[in-house]
Amino acid sequence: MAANVLFDQLGRQRNDRVYRERIDHLDQMRDEEVRKRYRFNKESIRFICNLLRDKLQQPTKRSQALSVELQVLIALRFYATGNFLQVLGDTVGIDKGTASRVVRKVSLALSELLPVYVKWPSEDEKREIKNDFYKMAGFPGVIGCIDGTHVRIQRPSENEPAFINRKGYPSINVQAVCDSKGRFTNLVARWPGSTHDSHMLRTSNLRTVLERDNNGLQNGILLGDSGYACKPYLVTPYLRPSDQSQERYNGSHCRTRVTIERAFGWWKRRFHCLHGELRMHPERVCTIIGACAVLHNLAILLREPQLDQDQDVDIGEINGQNNGQEDGNGVRNYITRTFFSQ
Repeated sequence: MAANVLFDQLGRQRNDRVYRERIDHLDQMRDEEVRKRYRFNKESIRFICNLLRDKLQQPTKRSQALSVELQVLIALRFYATGNFLQVLGDTVGIDKGTASRVVRKVSLALSELLPVYVKWPSEDEKREIKNDFYKMAGFPGVIGCIDGTHVRIQRPSENEPAFINRKGYPSINVQAVCDSKGRFTNLVARWPGSTHDSHMLRTSNLRTVLERDNNGLQNGILLGDSGYACKPYLVTPYLRPSDQSQERYNGSHCRTRVTIERAFGWWKRRFHCLHGELRMHPERVCTIIGACAVLHNLAILLREPQLDQDQDVDIGEINGQNNGQEDGNGVRNYITRTFFSQ
């Protein structure tokens, strides 16, 4: 009996919960320091917090619930650095599991805003985009540049070969279209790394919209590299230019299409988690990619300065093998004759 009483007493003992001090020195830092750590200044961070407040606000303060501001700062710090969640948690005084849940919650909230901040341009916006692109290198009718980029991930436990890209590492292949300012107007982030860029376009809603609304240069065209098939709505460079007009066409095409390469560079330098290796399940990686796309467009909207603007940009290769059946040679030849023959 005595042993049972003693066990009952000891078994019901419970250690007191200990809360570590949560570090938030945002008000004590200058805007330059805040931007280095979180990629946004204080005013922009407040804008993002208000944007997500309804989705992140806890109904009570029970168990010292994290504020909206602290949740956003934790996620922004992860996007900016790609640090291990354990390190991130130790930095702000929370557990690794809490940091993981916060990044997940903020990423889901941001990705739900994709239709709002990553959207196809209106007719008025298309006219402005065409003018801006034409000023770059004299290429007419361009409403966007399209390309794919790879985001490295850890080797998945299921269907690993599908995620190994042509460079030999596992990744998510991301298709994006950007406008003349580098804003994303369309984003697809769900395909494993082995998927070809042209296949992503063929199976996307974007292709359906372009084929339905296409009316040549009047409705606008996209510029793509030689990995895509030349279409009436998507023009590619000549693989083997035969005269000076085709060479001028290729040069103008290349100097205009570099906009998407530059946008990818800005995106990955601002959010370094996309440049390193994301050590999460592929589905969660896709959510983070969508969240970073929303933040990229918000950074342009809020006029946040670009990072490392003087770095060289790889404009890609003109030569290559087109993938798919070409039926856009008429549009390409018309542009060459009309705008680049002299």
